[in-house]
This record gives sequence, C-alpha cells and structure tokens, in this order.
Amino acid sequence: MLKALGKYIFMIELGYKYINIFKKTFYHPFISQIPAYTQLSHDRQAYSNKVLDFLNIEVKVIGTIPKEDKILYAINHRSLLDIIVMEHIFSKHHKVGAWIAKEELFNAFYGDFFKFSGCISVDLEEGKGFLSFFKKIKATLAKIDTFNIYIFPEGERYDGVGLGKFQNGAAKIAKANHLDIIPVFIAEPLEVVFKNAPYEMKKVVHVHVGEKISSERLEEEYIEFMNRAKEANK
Repeated sequence: MLKALGKYIFMIELGYKYINIFKKTFYHPFISQIPAYTQLSHDRQAYSNKVLDFLNIEVKVIGTIPKEDKILYAINHRSLLDIIVMEHIFSKHHKVGAWIAKEELFNAFYGDFFKFSGCISVDLEEGKGFLSFFKKIKATLAKIDTFNIYIFPEGERYDGVGLGKFQNGAAKIAKANHLDIIPVFIAEPLEVVFKNAPYEMKKVVHVHVGEKISSERLEEEYIEFMNRAKEANK
C-alpha cells in the first residue's frame, strides 16, 4: 500500500512541478512556435526520464527510430506509462513532436499537464473541432521541419486481449499531411508493470519499432507487425 502510494505522490508532485515549467514556455510572450515545441518536448522527456528512474524501469528498443522527422508514430495503448516510455525513447533520439489527445483529457484531473505540455486536442464529438484540429496540424507541420506526431490509433486505453479496434484518425492525419507511419509496439502490459513498480531490481520493458506502413492498410499492417514482434519477444 505504501509502495503504491509513494509512486503516485512522486508522480503527482513531479507532474505539478513540470506543469509550472511548461507554463513558462506556453505563456512566454516572445517565443515562437519552433523553439516552443522543442522546449516542451524536452521538458516532457525530462519528466518521463525522472519517472522511469524512480520506478527503476529500463527501456529496450528493438528496431530503429528513423533519423528523419515529419513522421506519425502509431503506438498501442494500455497504460499511462505508454507516453512516459515513448518520451524516454524520443529523448534518446532528439525528437520533437506532440501527442494527439482527446479533448476530455484536457478537462480531467491532470488535464493541465496535457494542455500546457504541447499536446494537441481533438474533439471527437464536434465536426467543427475536427476541421480546426486538422488545420492546426497542417500549419504546425508546415512551420516545423523537425515535428512529429505521436498517436494511439485505438483512441483510448485497451484492456482486452491483443489490440483494440483502430479509429480512423491516425490514417487520416498521415494521408492528409503526407506523413510516413512508423508502427511501435510496447510488448509488456505496462498497466501490470506500473502496478508492481517501483522495482528493487531493474525492470526491462521491450518496445518494438517497425518499418513504415501504409495509411490505407494501417490496422492490418500494424497487426502483422505486432504479431512478428510478439514472436520475437518470446
């Protein structure tokens, strides 16, 4: 009980500290979009690295993160640790980008973390919201050559066996902006990993990075990649 409580206290206190750090960039009157997104990416990564150090989790990447940018990373989603693990990986490869998150997350507990850290919200219930969302992504990609998009194609956490049904947002974003799609599969069920953290002995989680896949067959090709990754992880 104390072990579980301790990690939540640590993450919440650290999270609020970083919300204040994010705000300094978010509200800065003279900072332009390129350095703003770069700084916010670096700060999210710093937060994530500190959380993983506290939980004593090591991330092993199987595959290669592309050197190129303007890529959409399609990632499976089971736990709040998914973002933290991926930000750790992006920190090692000097990546700048933003997470696509549902509007409701910006209004939930810890919503300020999403709002001020550079995440891009989408209102799934509002037609005009979609138009504004796509315009913002297109404008951001046009201005920032090093920008990347991070998204969970399932749309929300999936606690079943395998993979949840993909929503069509990831494919639409990639197609509309001519982005390559790189599939990423987090092999361990991170909801279980997080439940048992922090660890006395280093806990290793495996993240598989694939070759680019098509927007037209995103779900089918992702499943094929995931199945190969599962075999390799046995």
